[in-house]
Amino acid sequence: MNGELLAILEAIERDKGIDREILIQAVESALATAAKKSVGLPEEHPVTVTIDRKTGKLSMITDNHELRSIDFSRIAAQTAKQVIIQKIREAERDVVFTEFQGRVGDILTGTVHRFERGDVVVELGRTEGVLPKSERIPHEEHHQGDRLQGFVLEVRKASRGPAVVLSRTHEGFIRGLFALEVPEIAEGIVQIQGIAREAGDRTKIAVSSSDDRVDCVGACVGMRGTRVKNIVRELHGEKVDIIRWHTDIKEFIGASLSPAKIAEIQLNGGHKQALVIVDDDQLSLAIGKKGQNVRLASKLTGWQLDIKSRVQMAVSAGAPPTLSSLSGVGPTTEERLKEAGVTAVEQLASMTLEQLTAVKGIGEKTAQKILESAKQALAKSAAAPTVDAAPSEVGPDAGSQPSSQAPPMDEPQQPESPV
Repeated sequence: MNGELLAILEAIERDKGIDREILIQAVESALATAAKKSVGLPEEHPVTVTIDRKTGKLSMITDNHELRSIDFSRIAAQTAKQVIIQKIREAERDVVFTEFQGRVGDILTGTVHRFERGDVVVELGRTEGVLPKSERIPHEEHHQGDRLQGFVLEVRKASRGPAVVLSRTHEGFIRGLFALEVPEIAEGIVQIQGIAREAGDRTKIAVSSSDDRVDCVGACVGMRGTRVKNIVRELHGEKVDIIRWHTDIKEFIGASLSPAKIAEIQLNGGHKQALVIVDDDQLSLAIGKKGQNVRLASKLTGWQLDIKSRVQMAVSAGAPPTLSSLSGVGPTTEERLKEAGVTAVEQLASMTLEQLTAVKGIGEKTAQKILESAKQALAKSAAAPTVDAAPSEVGPDAGSQPSSQAPPMDEPQQPESPV
């Protein structure tokens, strides 16, 4: 019988992953409780129960008197069994807790099991994970039986066992997905230097390479975009911009604002502020829908970004708009306009479409663009006294003049247009 006890404990150790010494101590504690009940001893009365670790021989001693198993009552034996089962369950929970505690920051894959008050309960094998409503990607739907991946935020001890808290909105989820999808990241050849994310809408990620032979952006995109497409599919269509990291902050800021084309960047290093100047037709693209593009770029670079068009810069400086500040007017077009006798924006704005297309090299679409830009420039110039040259907040309208503040991150490296 003694040998059978050790065999049972060894089997439990293999199946549950619980250390045998913990199991033996649980049995000793349970038998001590049962022995007190059998002989009517008070709970505080000392009873020493020892199980030989090699032979499994059991000894129970109280007041220098050895108790025999025959002295056990049926009720006491049942109590001992319940205590042993409870101790084993507690030990198993501790083992599972320790296992998943070491996986905080990892990506886990499970199956949607059920729903509880807006939270998604995920089956993870030896335990369950919880995806709180606050950590779910907006507008994302899950159904029972669906495969689900999540970033492990924390592991809590609960009455029913360890509770693994998952997240799909955390920036670490993006980092983990790229590590799973891009071998060069997992191997450390390509490093993720920064992530700025608005879950469900858009993510900007800055990467660099420690090997000149490996293109960090190309590695993340994959052949024909297969790698990044797999990530976008997992994120249910969330846009992902991949940017090259570099020490040249001007290049990095310019790339972070992609797909907008930047004309000029003026830095204020002391306050980590940058004035970004763009052509009129690039203003709304640089700002993005509801200021999202400049907001994410600011967070990614760690610089406060103020976006202004050339016309806005001229107005804020108190100078009248010039031909070269208009959208669609490059050096060649400006020269041809002057050859045609058009030297001021006021003249240009008063022209008809037919008159402007009569100028050599200017087509109908370009003419429409130039006329619209000229009229807008004059309107802004007329409102010059109300213009504040100080950085303005990011507004809900794409045509506003935003300035986004974000906490500094590590010094950036070379950018490249987002993919």
